[in-house]
Amino acid sequence: MKPLKVLIAGAGPGGLAAAVALLDRGFDVEVYEQAPELREVGAGVQIAANGSRVLLALGLQEALERVAAYPTGKEVRLWDTGQSWPLFDLGASSVQRYGAPYLMLHRADLHDALAAAVRARKPDAIHLGARAVGFEQSDAGARLRLADGRSADGDVLIGADGLHSQIRQQLFGAAKPRFTGGIAWRGVIPMDKLPTHLQLRSGVNWIGPKGHIINYPLRRGELLNFVGHIERSDWQVESWTERGTTDECLADFEGWSEDVRTIIAHIEEPFKWALFLREPLQRWSEGRVSLLGDACHATLPYLAQGVNMALEDGLVLARCLEAERDDPVRGLQRYEAARIGRTSEIVNRSADMLTRFHNPQLADPATAAHYVENEWRASKVDERYDWLFRYDATRVEI
Repeated sequence: MKPLKVLIAGAGPGGLAAAVALLDRGFDVEVYEQAPELREVGAGVQIAANGSRVLLALGLQEALERVAAYPTGKEVRLWDTGQSWPLFDLGASSVQRYGAPYLMLHRADLHDALAAAVRARKPDAIHLGARAVGFEQSDAGARLRLADGRSADGDVLIGADGLHSQIRQQLFGAAKPRFTGGIAWRGVIPMDKLPTHLQLRSGVNWIGPKGHIINYPLRRGELLNFVGHIERSDWQVESWTERGTTDECLADFEGWSEDVRTIIAHIEEPFKWALFLREPLQRWSEGRVSLLGDACHATLPYLAQGVNMALEDGLVLARCLEAERDDPVRGLQRYEAARIGRTSEIVNRSADMLTRFHNPQLADPATAAHYVENEWRASKVDERYDWLFRYDATRVEI
């Protein structure tokens, strides 16, 4: 019998992880990506143990060891004084506690490793310049329609086509995102361009009354990642490719620590995007079509779980379809049932984190330290993160 063919719309990390996991289980896979070349934006991504566990299961350990930064820990710092508190240990501690490392990666490096893994299994699996615009399905299969008039036929279609998913829109209608009242800045800086004391080997969360900043090393420690979130309502463009200026970014973080402003001053090409909240979908699947990653559970970045969730999706999807080879519709139902509760909770808890990162008590030196010591004490940190990191997509009940 011919293997089941799975069509995947979108070659982001989640779509590619799904492709690897499915190919490893004997499925035929075709991935359709709208971009003319596989190229990720210049930004970092944190892969916690729940995500790195997936990557290791896909056979990517050697590829990741060549490009990852392995942080020793994370800490919280006050926005103006720089006073710091430990958040949690990482590195060997993550492996001992969760059985998998905490990685900090350039998105392009992660993307390259996943794409290479797909092509090693099936060299012609990824089709570029192929933008998904819709689909048809029947009891026998699904047909993906592309913007250039072509189409592709398969047994199953997975919409991994991101925030503005055309597959989701056809399934369940257009999303109705709600502006959060904030924007994010991003950029990467060569580590050797920074003063020695800012050449970080760990992650730092700077928190303030109306903003916060995330810094961490990338690419073996050769780069520093910067993401700065600020409350500001005059910019509502939701795009990762909108350029800003260093002066504008500095103006947004006026009054912050000189260390913060030094880091910003070294960003050669800052980008900005508006932050929108989307309610979790109540359903992902219909017949032989389902969704994955940002297409069904786009999240605010405050728990650093967006890519991790997509990686989990990809592996659980493959396991569910493997368990129901004779009934892929049932396989997609099992996938949705296994994933929708966890991803919805992550989306909701990520939104709740905003008031912890941006709190009025942080504006007053008399209350700021007490606030941090209360909100980031060990028991609360465990409550927020332990359940995330312990999740095992290779073994979770499906």
